[in-house]
Amino acid sequence: MNYTSPLWLPGGHLQTIWPALYARRAHGPRPQFRRERWDTPDGDFIDVDWLQGATGQALLVLFHGLEGSSQSHYAQAFAGFGRQHGLAYAVPHFRGCSGELNRAPRAYHSGDWQEIDWILRTLRSRFAGPIVAVGISLGGNALMRWAGEQGAAAAEVVNAVASVSSPLDLAAGGHAIGQGFNRQVYTRMFLRSMKPKAYAKLAQHPGLFDAEAMRSARDLYAFDNIFTAPLHGFRNTEDYWARASAKPHLHSIRIPALALNALNDPFVPAGSLPRSTDAGKWLTLWQPSHGGHVGFAGGRWPGHVRPMPEAVGAWLLQAAGIQELRHG
Repeated sequence: MNYTSPLWLPGGHLQTIWPALYARRAHGPRPQFRRERWDTPDGDFIDVDWLQGATGQALLVLFHGLEGSSQSHYAQAFAGFGRQHGLAYAVPHFRGCSGELNRAPRAYHSGDWQEIDWILRTLRSRFAGPIVAVGISLGGNALMRWAGEQGAAAAEVVNAVASVSSPLDLAAGGHAIGQGFNRQVYTRMFLRSMKPKAYAKLAQHPGLFDAEAMRSARDLYAFDNIFTAPLHGFRNTEDYWARASAKPHLHSIRIPALALNALNDPFVPAGSLPRSTDAGKWLTLWQPSHGGHVGFAGGRWPGHVRPMPEAVGAWLLQAAGIQELRHG
């Protein structure tokens, strides 16, 4: 991706915060979604939002980031890309992220590749045409973790995958977000929504975790140690971050894959990003100097967030061999 940030939007923090809050999203009217509820094999449910009026012969699937949804700025922007190119478009919500608390004594996590597998295989059973998938931040790590785990078998399910601003080395990203400005701004923002969900889960399943310890948690490391790790089969935060990270599995990917990470992403230290020796021949690395975390705004003030979906979406379509595009 040949990306240059606007002169009026300098630095990784501004390039992260402004696009999420103020930049324009998709071309045309705001995307409207139709929701489906799917029962999971373990007696729970997820909600999948489908772009209304989009019934293309190819399907674009987006896996959102931490505490994201189909209403996130990047999900709206990819909806615009899908609408412009005549694609069907689906946003599966990780458990608890669709606006309603899920039923099971679990939530979601950065390495939830089994959930990704079930979702994608369910979509494949219902959709005959090409499928491409993009994961944003946490969703991208989980998607790449799935692609590495599946190896050549992934080609039976999807045609190409991409991750955007994903902390493929979770330990590096986890420590980075827990320090300095990141801790004061981004960590507080995430915990404001994650803690209430955790307490609601505790009310639903008494004794699930230590409520007093949760009240003392001030960063994602502590939250993961109390909640995310034990609820999903990990010993502690270190075990979770190590086993869930996609970076050690990238060399096992056997379908066309793209990893986009800005070098000035506040959440993802540049030194932790995969190199060509980590990637293998199936993975393309885009690492522009600017863009922030899921930012990549373009245009005149107040800007728009279309450069990233347009570049990543075009790469996915080309990698999947989807040549016929309908421009709206």
